[in-house]
Amino acid sequence: MKILIADDDLDLCDLVAFTLTHAGFFVVKVPDGPSAIKAVAEESPDLVILDVVMSGASGFEVCESIRRQSHVPIMMLTARGEEEDLLRALELGADDFLTKPFSPRTLLARANALLRRAGTTSTSVLSAGRLNLDAAEHTVQIGTGPPVSLTNLELRLLQMLFANAGHTVSSDRLLAYVWGHRSGANRQILKRLVYRLRQKIEVDPTAPQLLQTASGVGYKLVGS
Repeated sequence: MKILIADDDLDLCDLVAFTLTHAGFFVVKVPDGPSAIKAVAEESPDLVILDVVMSGASGFEVCESIRRQSHVPIMMLTARGEEEDLLRALELGADDFLTKPFSPRTLLARANALLRRAGTTSTSVLSAGRLNLDAAEHTVQIGTGPPVSLTNLELRLLQMLFANAGHTVSSDRLLAYVWGHRSGANRQILKRLVYRLRQKIEVDPTAPQLLQTASGVGYKLVGS
């Protein structure tokens, strides 16, 4: 499998590349944002790792550009770990985030987790009442309406909710399924993901009928 690393910290880039290469991955390294955008189109990587702060174009800008054309898993590297950075990465379609400094073992585990999730995504169409989820196309359709495009995280959230349609799924279970047990994602980030998804599927996101909240517990998908 091929992993693209974009980071203008050459020492860190080399360390990450060394770790991944020795784990059996083919690694492509680029030093800035514009090179990352170009490399995604030319190299078709299986995973992209982006530093938030880069010359030419930030990791956020690169992530946004990639999401216009691809569903490739994206991991963001941030030096601060501030919630605003994490929420912005989520809103732009990133799949995971890692705060510096991190150990090579942690990076490798998180990269493998993202690749496993991307590789085992079901390609079947799931149905719940008026809702149809097409994992292969990354879309959800409500009734006879047009398909609505989903990010990777939105798709994973809906997969768990579809599998438990009509029943409340706890926030902790959703966090573990969408991001993995060790991701560091919290309920505020999950809440933000739910908010973004409601903007796409609800007639009135302020009074959700399809994706409902069970106060203090979790969320429930009601397809009828």
